[in-house]
Amino acid sequence: MIKVTIWNEYLREKSREDVAKVYPDGIHGAIADGIRQEGFAIHTATFNEPEHGLTQEVLNDTDVLIYWGHAAHKEFNDAIVDRIYKRIHEGMGLIVLHSGHHSKLFQKLMGTSCDLLWREADEKERLWVADPSHPIVEGIGPYIDLPEEEMYGEHFDIPVPDELIFISWFEGGEVFRSGCTYRRGQGRIFYFRPGHENYPTYHNKEIQRVISNAVKWTAPVKREKTFYGFHEPLEQIKK
Repeated sequence: MIKVTIWNEYLREKSREDVAKVYPDGIHGAIADGIRQEGFAIHTATFNEPEHGLTQEVLNDTDVLIYWGHAAHKEFNDAIVDRIYKRIHEGMGLIVLHSGHHSKLFQKLMGTSCDLLWREADEKERLWVADPSHPIVEGIGPYIDLPEEEMYGEHFDIPVPDELIFISWFEGGEVFRSGCTYRRGQGRIFYFRPGHENYPTYHNKEIQRVISNAVKWTAPVKREKTFYGFHEPLEQIKK
């Protein structure tokens, strides 16, 4: 059973009526409901919990961390960023959603500003599948249509992805690399663009399917812990 921790700031839902109307149980609640049928062991955590809900004990018991943040990137504790970063290098999977691109964690992992163009104009988004052979798009057709979303546009200041899974087109004309995979240490990372808090994106069955598939893909490989440091020779070395 894959152990999933869904982290959400859970700030906009409590401060804005329009967001609370779309996500009455929080974005984390909607994501949990959308992937629960896969049989994952699901835990949720939010910004205002002690240590942002991401204690060492929680992270040690997490196979895949799903991360949604927007309003409090600068206030996120640096020591907890380092804690998550270390766990990813040890093999924990990470799924970064939407505006999590500007989180301290994602910027640290990418080593870039992760800046982009943006516009909130209730416009249509079409996510084209760029790699139909990838496990993350299992069960998904050639594209996903979202009737209203926030626009993100190129240039997206990220390293060249290991794999490009989705490319978005927006009604206003922009395109964007909306599904990107990376590997850091022994951990797998998937960045997935859709999910502005004003729109019911995480209630969409195809978006839920992509996230479920991404959990399975980013989950750590079960194997003996990798050893680093001095190592005795396996064979006799002839002098």
